Order: sequence, then structure tokens, then C-alpha cells
Amino acid sequence: MSESGDDDRTLGLDFSDIEEDLENEDYPVSADELLERYGDREIGMSDGSESFGEVLVTGGDEEFESADEVKQTVLNRVGSEAVGRKGYTDRGAGSAEGEESDESF
Repeated sequence: MSESGDDDRTLGLDFSDIEEDLENEDYPVSADELLERYGDREIGMSDGSESFGEVLVTGGDEEFESADEVKQTVLNRVGSEAVGRKGYTDRGAGSAEGEESDESF
């Protein structure tokens, strides 16, 4: 991973190894073209990393209109263990599974 910090991190994934290339890509572009160009690049995750090619495995003639669409597809395809803590919530005490709340209504 790069030393760029969290600037290239999206919902727990670190795209720093591929971010600039995706932003500079000519869209629309096919998944096959992206895999050929960047398949060996790494996507950082909370528990390590996976190659872009492992994450962007496709079953057909997929085409992307923007870098954001590519990143969203990656987010949709990674396992839940890749993006952070299970059961985490920012909705206050008692909202996460197994916690009790002192609030009364």
C-alpha cells in the first residue's frame, strides 16, 4: 500500500495502487481491458489485500462508465470481512447486536 494515508480509502478499501490509473482511464472501458491493464494491482483491505483481478472477476461483457463505477463494483464484490468490523454501528449505544441501551422512550 502507498503512504498516501486514507485519501484513497473508500469504505475500508485502499485503492491507492490503482486510483490514479482508474481516474485517468478513457471511459467507457470493458472489464476485460481493465483486467488486462491492472489485474495484478493490489486493493488493500482491513485483513490484507487482493489483486484487482481477483476482485473484478466478471461473468460477461461488463463495461464501466467511470472510475467511481469501477470502485463501486469492487466494493460490491469483496467479502464482508474485507471492509471492517462486523456489527459496528454509529447509531449510538444499544444499536449493535448484543448491546443493551439505557435509553427509554
